[in-house]
Amino acid sequence: MIIDVHTHAPRYRTRAEADAAPAPAASAAPMRPDRPDPSRVTWDDYLEAMRPVDRTIVFNIAAQPPGDPFPPGLPIDGVVRSSDLARDVNDATAALVRAHPEKLIGFMSVHPRDPHVLDEMDRAVGDLGLRGIKLGPNYQNFDPLGEEASRVFARADKLGLPILMHQGTSPVQFADLDWAHPRHLDRVATRFPGLRLVIAHFAHPWQVDALAVIRKHPNVWADISALHYRPWSYYTSLRLAAEWSVLHKLLFGSDWPVATPQETIDAIPHVNDILEGTRLPRVPVDELMAAVHRDALDALGLD
Repeated sequence: MIIDVHTHAPRYRTRAEADAAPAPAASAAPMRPDRPDPSRVTWDDYLEAMRPVDRTIVFNIAAQPPGDPFPPGLPIDGVVRSSDLARDVNDATAALVRAHPEKLIGFMSVHPRDPHVLDEMDRAVGDLGLRGIKLGPNYQNFDPLGEEASRVFARADKLGLPILMHQGTSPVQFADLDWAHPRHLDRVATRFPGLRLVIAHFAHPWQVDALAVIRKHPNVWADISALHYRPWSYYTSLRLAAEWSVLHKLLFGSDWPVATPQETIDAIPHVNDILEGTRLPRVPVDELMAAVHRDALDALGLD
């Protein structure tokens, strides 16, 4: 079974709805170096891209609540945007999952500074059937070691909800990079040892720090989404993962629509291609390919 643990819910249900919407402005710093950021994707686009996988985890990111004192960490428009409040994000994710319950698993998103955050968590679980949480400390501009975040972690721990955390860089100007550094999750995992956490994107470009965290905490994992299109970083991070014996702590993810499951799978056998003609050590492809078939549902308590 192939489980994609990292996909974003499309904003539009139909192609007509998507085509009628204005295209977002081109980003000065796109998410990946080889193509523009995706825009105006639909439910059908999502389902077509997910054909190679058996199950998917789908979510989006909740914006900061009205009146929040921090500048918006999300872009004005795009796959995620600064106007998307938690309730709307979660309703949209739940609608997609209800239409395809045999394949999709929905995660909520909440904002720790929302005064109604715990109520929304309870609603997302009890009324919407969402089974985990997606947070982005930089995009949502919250301190992962702050008291607001701790109450979210505590409720997630109590409810048995895994949390997938955006970790690593972002091209958005006001998305605080330090709050997305994986070293902070060492303290979170120490305080909540039963809480299941996923470090998204292997925390690129801080994969060395991320591997130190997943190595020591049994319930902390990393996904390999959005790595393969930077070939040197892809190789070096996975070679270090092999040397530190944490390849078994990696989960498969694509970061759709920024990348697809198929291209993420197809890239794995080519991780060592840039080494041709050198004596540099290789990434063990068979061990990396095992991440594609790893039982992420079991790892995250979702089976």
